[in-house]
Amino acid sequence: MSNVVVVYHSGYGHTRVIAEAVALGVERHLGSTCWLIPVEDVDEHWERLHHADAIIFGAPTYMGSASASFKGFMEATASFYLAQPWRDKLAAGFTNSGCLCGDKLNTLLQMAVFAAQHSMIWVGLDLLPARSSAGMFDGQLNRLGSSLGAMAQSNLEQSPDHAPPIEDRCTAAHLGERVARLAERMGHPTV
Repeated sequence: MSNVVVVYHSGYGHTRVIAEAVALGVERHLGSTCWLIPVEDVDEHWERLHHADAIIFGAPTYMGSASASFKGFMEATASFYLAQPWRDKLAAGFTNSGCLCGDKLNTLLQMAVFAAQHSMIWVGLDLLPARSSAGMFDGQLNRLGSSLGAMAQSNLEQSPDHAPPIEDRCTAAHLGERVARLAERMGHPTV
């Protein structure tokens, strides 16, 4: 059993869809629970974050970086940084952008460094990149070929009801399930 929190920002709803997919993946692992916390509500949930076995971070990539709202969340953690309540917790991340590349790797790198500053243990994506046939992925996981975390791409003209595609949602769910499984295996005691 593991207790996982997904803390995320979603500007237009697409990243929220990925956060929900991550949470479904966490809860696919028998006995694991997941809390979804938008960064706008994080002040009400610091204790939940401090007592989690793992924290999965999510943000859209805007202009090659995590959104300003997510960076505000990151900076708010400075108030407890020296106490290190997140030491040895598992961490992972996901991001979404409108472009295939969109410099999403930079956002995941920001999250990984942030986790390292809090003495967390980063969990990457354990999937090989998908192989396309004439640009089609036919439900394959890791369509965008990331190793550091889950990446998603949402066509700008599509609503969150239709984007990101199922491959990206399933990749996010895979990441959530992996984090839950590893958190249980590591047997992290809650603070």
